[in-house]
Amino acid sequence: MVDVADKLAYFQEITGLEDPDLCTEILRAHGWDLELAISSFTSSTQPSASTTTPDSHPRDSRIRTESAPATGPVTAPQPGLAWKLVTLPISMISGSLGLISGAVGLGLWVAGGVLSYSLGVIGLGSGQGGESSAGLVSVSTAASEAMDFVAAFEMEYGTRGPNFVGEGFMDALQRSRSAYKLLFVYLHSPDHPDSPDFCGRTLRSETLAAFVNENFVAWGGNIRASEGFKMSNSLKASRFPFCAVVMPATNQRIALLQQVEGPKSPEEMLTILQRVLEESAPVLVAARLDAEERRNNMRLREEQDAAYRAALEADQARERQRIEEQERLQREAAEAVQKCKEEEEARERAAREAAEKEADRARMRQQKAMSLGDEPAKGPNVTQVLVRFPTGERRERRFHSMAPIQSLYDYVDSLGCLEVEDYNLVSNFPRITYSTEKRSLTLKEAGLHPQASLFVELN
Repeated sequence: MVDVADKLAYFQEITGLEDPDLCTEILRAHGWDLELAISSFTSSTQPSASTTTPDSHPRDSRIRTESAPATGPVTAPQPGLAWKLVTLPISMISGSLGLISGAVGLGLWVAGGVLSYSLGVIGLGSGQGGESSAGLVSVSTAASEAMDFVAAFEMEYGTRGPNFVGEGFMDALQRSRSAYKLLFVYLHSPDHPDSPDFCGRTLRSETLAAFVNENFVAWGGNIRASEGFKMSNSLKASRFPFCAVVMPATNQRIALLQQVEGPKSPEEMLTILQRVLEESAPVLVAARLDAEERRNNMRLREEQDAAYRAALEADQARERQRIEEQERLQREAAEAVQKCKEEEEARERAAREAAEKEADRARMRQQKAMSLGDEPAKGPNVTQVLVRFPTGERRERRFHSMAPIQSLYDYVDSLGCLEVEDYNLVSNFPRITYSTEKRSLTLKEAGLHPQASLFVELN
């Protein structure tokens, strides 16, 4: 299996790229699939047939560049708004906050084909020739680098100047797209001798700073930092100080509207930016109007959807209510049937238990009556016992004086005059309750011989 170093070396040899970091990021973005990375690179760098012919000049001949006077005459700007497209790598698009949709959503600025038409005029509508791609670092690192740049700039040159945003390039691009403004890009080279004067005199110009802050979103990057360095490669910065004006284009590309290389006075910078803003105004206005129309249409659709959802929810609520009512009636009917069935079963069970209980009591009475034996005849060893019941009923019987008090309880139970089983036999004078512990005493031992009068006390 080919290792990472071999893939990197082979990719550099095939593509001709010398930057190992750039090659590594391209390969990483394609999952280290060498064939896919080479195919993607060659397809993204191959000039379009519609814009490149054997007789045509290189696309860089159409670049609108404002350079220092010492570099020679400035190339005359070509018609149209955008003069160059820069392709942003997949890793840059997909790695930014919420900008996955930016790969397609950047086209929101080209409402009604305004930017597409401008690109078509100058032959940039479909080709990607001359476009640079370099993977940027992660969003958190990019934002950190941007904040470090802002802090260092303000510490070195003060707070008066463009309000550089403390976020990564893609987030700044998203901010400019949302605000329908162009993105002003400044790439800072701390080692360049012209940088201090340009930052201290030009960028800190009150007039220029106010114009940039009002009409642009400003983003700055230090080329010593990862994102600043890679953006300088993407924008092909050849001289510093370097400024550019960009805007989102279609798919993964940005439109490079203006680049300024070398030192410039505040007046020169203001003139350049005013011209770019004036030329881009129709696109920005069209984009804003298109966005407003989309918002109105979206609001109308949302209102219609809300009304439809409300009607649907009302219908669903009525249907649920109808079903719930039907289920309730069915449930109540089933419960009524079940209740009747349970009540009938309970009555049958109660009747059965009552019959069984009565049968048990009858057997018990019969057994206790048999255990008493025949009533003895009167005699000196026979005790006459009178029992009074709570109903007023009286019963009388003779017992052997040596019979236990339990035999009196057996006698009362055998009569079947009581519906309860928990009771005591009590004598009046003196009042004595013959509870369970006294039932083993004989009538004579209990002082009930020769005769006794007892009453039933229910517990």
